[in-house]
Amino acid sequence: MELGGFSISLAVKDLRKSKEFYEALGFDVFHGDESQGWLIMKGPNCNIGLFQGMFDKNIMTFNPGWDENAKSLESFTDLREIQKKLKEKGIKIEEEIDETGSGPGSFIIIDPDGNPILIDQHV
Repeated sequence: MELGGFSISLAVKDLRKSKEFYEALGFDVFHGDESQGWLIMKGPNCNIGLFQGMFDKNIMTFNPGWDENAKSLESFTDLREIQKKLKEKGIKIEEEIDETGSGPGSFIIIDPDGNPILIDQHV
């Protein structure tokens, strides 16, 4: 099952301080809007989302249809198919998406340790 590009989304207390910290580690702003409280920081081999005031926990995110540079993939597994396969394997879907639609959408699952995983398709 192809889940697409991976990133970690961090619930930060101070976006500016977090941005400066990750810049010191070699990350650059890739996308986002500081005035809205969020930035995507790109490192050499990974992406980190910084989100102030948007959610309580850190979230692992997979983006079907995108690679790690937010470039559209020619072929990919639609998130509705991913959701269907996970349900068949007995994985509980926290926030389901209608499996009859198409295009952008998202759903959430929780791993055995309580970590949220967002499957977030933009194409």
